[in-house]
Amino acid sequence: MSDKPSPKPWINAIHAYVPGKAHADDGRELVKLSANENPLGSSPAALAAFAKARAPAGYPDPDSGDLRAAIGELHDIDPARIVCGTGSDELLNLAAQAYAGPGDEVLFSNFSFAVYEIAARRCGATPIIAPDKDYGTDVDALIAAATDKTRVVFVANPNNPTGSYLPASEIARLHAALPADVLFVLDQAYAEYLTAEEDDGGLTLVADTANVLVTRTFSKIYGLAGERIGWATGHPDIIGSLNRIRGPFNVTNHGQAAALAAVGDQAFVTASREHNAAELARFVEVIEGLGNHGLRPLPSKANFLLVLFEGNLTAEQAYKALADGGYATRWLPGAGLPHGLRITIGTSKQMADVTRILRELTETAQ
Repeated sequence: MSDKPSPKPWINAIHAYVPGKAHADDGRELVKLSANENPLGSSPAALAAFAKARAPAGYPDPDSGDLRAAIGELHDIDPARIVCGTGSDELLNLAAQAYAGPGDEVLFSNFSFAVYEIAARRCGATPIIAPDKDYGTDVDALIAAATDKTRVVFVANPNNPTGSYLPASEIARLHAALPADVLFVLDQAYAEYLTAEEDDGGLTLVADTANVLVTRTFSKIYGLAGERIGWATGHPDIIGSLNRIRGPFNVTNHGQAAALAAVGDQAFVTASREHNAAELARFVEVIEGLGNHGLRPLPSKANFLLVLFEGNLTAEQAYKALADGGYATRWLPGAGLPHGLRITIGTSKQMADVTRILRELTETAQ
């Protein structure tokens, strides 16, 4: 008998999530281009609603009823098929917890969101990592990796940290190849950055099938990362399962109020999408122009760019130089990408500054 409590063995196998840095090693506060936050901030309507929200002494609406109704109206979804969470992270973890456990497998692609492996191990399931295709999700590899033990499949579209994207035809092909008793979780944290023509069909799949869960977040384009608000939609049976095990008051008064107002301010969402598209295109052009120095931008449909350093200049050197210049970016050796630097698209001024630093760095690294 042990002389102290022992966690389940699968808990000790978890490598805790490491967030993007906001400070330099010497303690200086940096401009944070490491966490894919909205550089335009939050909707003015959301900020006003936040200021007027119900006092924190009272519990919030346990079902986020008004927020679910607003999300349902925006996306033409029955609110009864929506559940809100403490960011989409909570809902991703709950999906694994509800449908997988010891002896089961949770499948996702190489270079996927770090939370998927944590979610799998947290419930005692075995994470299975399918090979990527040039850093993007490979549908054929996922299909080949599925077994009779597969209970949950996670796909981020667009993907974090690579920015890769699967069109609707590929999402549909993957879903069609999965058994009906496998939960297909489509993580659309960056979906609002896509154009209408780039819709991957996830919400249509949810409406027509019984084994798909789509998750979204208010942390990215809506600019409410600090309030931790996410939502998911799926078949009523899936939503019922998540409601059974989620926290009973998991979205705060202020979070619900701010998110409700943010849903109503689609002009802010549009402005954020347009800003991102313009700055991302300019930044990609710059990085492509530095290709002779070994820099390669991976195609991105999100609000960040993963830059690969395949020449004399290393990602670590660029990471440190940008920090010296006042910018926190995301160097990714822990994700198997020691040659990759994920850079959030910031304001025009910030991107011009990052561009200048990288150009100067490549000139001195020859």
